[in-house]
Amino acid sequence: MSLPAELPYRHGKPLLPSLMARLRRVNIYTFIVTSVFALLALPLIATLFYALATRWGASLTPDALTVKWFLELWTTPRFLAAFGRSLLVAVGALALSLLLIVPVVFLAHTRYPRLDSVMNGLILLPFAVPPIVSSVGLLQLYAGGPLAIVGTPWILIPTYFTIVLPFMYRALANSLRALDVASLMEAAQLLGASPLKAFFLVVLPNIRVGIQIAVFLAFSFLAGEFVFANMLVGTRFETLQVYLNNIRGASGHFTSALVITLFVFTLILTWLGNRQPAEQEMPADDPDEALATAMTDGLPGPVPSAEPEPRHTTHQSSDSAPRGDR
Repeated sequence: MSLPAELPYRHGKPLLPSLMARLRRVNIYTFIVTSVFALLALPLIATLFYALATRWGASLTPDALTVKWFLELWTTPRFLAAFGRSLLVAVGALALSLLLIVPVVFLAHTRYPRLDSVMNGLILLPFAVPPIVSSVGLLQLYAGGPLAIVGTPWILIPTYFTIVLPFMYRALANSLRALDVASLMEAAQLLGASPLKAFFLVVLPNIRVGIQIAVFLAFSFLAGEFVFANMLVGTRFETLQVYLNNIRGASGHFTSALVITLFVFTLILTWLGNRQPAEQEMPADDPDEALATAMTDGLPGPVPSAEPEPRHTTHQSSDSAPRGDR
């Protein structure tokens, strides 16, 4: 097949062959991924347009666009109360997780290596036991008796702790594996710091990126948790997902606005958790140099030696006197 005699030119080169070359470079995998992404995004786009529509009947497009439903959502006291309860339970569960998991991860990588293998088995239990089975067991234990905490946030916080345990432990363990923790602790103790002070001033600043990733990913997961919240507390302590389930029979525009709000909130948290810093400071090969980079100003200086250094005094002898004075 021959090309036509007169081809469109740009910058002295024929335009048609360059377009054909670009088409040849299109990867089939890129086309498949783009198609799947568009297929998954279509329901979300339709939900967004329905949340912005004043009325959407039998026509292909909405009659008009408005933000009325979003404004009504954020001025509804019941929604704000449910949103605040979800934040309260999620923050409490994350605080409990950091308080318990960070020391365990540190001890598993410094003093008790066998503890790491035990924890790797424990973090699989939340995936092995379905949430409905766990909820029925918790209802049997805590529905009555001395610890009747069903229907209160005190049962959701430890339950959510078991949910975020795999995410928190794995993210923190990966951060500690990237560090030479033993050398950093030894160098800090040589500079006069106690083990506790070295942990807070040397180890924690180096794993802060791992802590941020674990917190954001776990928070985004807890924001969409429904089974435990619905079965253990229900409407007695209405969280965001329970509120969404209870208003499903209300206006479809209002419900769509709530779904989009929850999706954007979860998307932001997931993006913050996956966003890596442009330049992450890693400890140097020399432990002393890494310690000087990683430590804050709170560590004391080197421990002084027990024996004082000898004081050097100069005495001039008669032989060392200047020749002019002899």
